[in-house]
Amino acid sequence: MEPYESVETGGLMAAMGALAFVYFAVILLILVSMWKIFVKAGKPGWAAIVPIYNMIVLLEIVNKPIWWFIMFFIPLVNLIFIIMTYNELSKSFGQGVGTTVLLILLPFVGFPMLAFGDAQYTRPVSSAMPV
Repeated sequence: MEPYESVETGGLMAAMGALAFVYFAVILLILVSMWKIFVKAGKPGWAAIVPIYNMIVLLEIVNKPIWWFIMFFIPLVNLIFIIMTYNELSKSFGQGVGTTVLLILLPFVGFPMLAFGDAQYTRPVSSAMPV
């Protein structure tokens, strides 16, 4: 018997397949939730699935300047800016810091909660002028 045909390898491959299925299901859940969040905010839902453009639309939703987009590409600085963006997103839907924590630590819970819950979008009043 060849090494790649052993029982242990088959079990490992089955476990990896199950993990991949769960991973893609979570990604799909977050994408569908982002689509719904964008629609609630009056933006096109399809923008949620377009890389890079989805971050620009998210910045428009939270009323932050578009130049923040550049900050998402700087290591460590991007963590600070995404936390601030998620905090503004939760405020935009009338939620508090708890929702921000969910968006950061458990996005597969936080995003569906905003998307499919009863939270309504209210345009945030920000000190930053949108560009």
